[in-house]
Amino acid sequence: MSSEPFKNVYLLPQTNQLLGLYTIIRNKATARPDFIFYSDRIIRLLVEEGLNHLPVKNKDVDTHTNEVFNGVAFKGKICGVSIVRAGESMEQGLRDCCRSVRIGKILIQRDEETALPKLFYEKLPEDIADRYVFLLDPMLATGGSAIMATDVLIKRGVKPERIYFLNLICSKEGIDKYHAAFPDVKIVTGALDKGLNEQKYLVPGLGDFGDRYYCI
Repeated sequence: MSSEPFKNVYLLPQTNQLLGLYTIIRNKATARPDFIFYSDRIIRLLVEEGLNHLPVKNKDVDTHTNEVFNGVAFKGKICGVSIVRAGESMEQGLRDCCRSVRIGKILIQRDEETALPKLFYEKLPEDIADRYVFLLDPMLATGGSAIMATDVLIKRGVKPERIYFLNLICSKEGIDKYHAAFPDVKIVTGALDKGLNEQKYLVPGLGDFGDRYYCI
């Protein structure tokens, strides 16, 4: 896929299947089991698309017909980093595609006094600077949490061009703010929403992803 609505933003092909999946998860009447099932399907598509953009090297293998197949192999190791809590919903989709993948976690919460994001916890693979990183968070709204999480990764030695930020829904405002800080990070998303409301929720959006996935 080569569709780039903005530089370093890769939007999943807007097929009828994908639009059907988003119709289900955006519907406020959708029950939690269905929300989880169809969100997981979208997450799997996002992970597959992220893998499409990883660099590869040539690799020849012998087949059972005594022929040589000219294939490829990924150049480096990957890991996932989820922004807790909602980002944890995307971990299984990554595990389904990459066996024994390492996964780290970053917890960022809004400071009640300043309303700004604050880093509370991080647990990352020791060799993360040598890996390609899939940063996982379902929604890119204001970009505050994603910017802070990406800053944590870069301070741990991860090169921005090795970071792939996977999300289900984002807005141009979130993209602009995020890429103003990290223009070389690739964003892989399934939907571009028209903007944010006064409560800084994506619109049309789908509400609080973490609540709908884990609670409601």
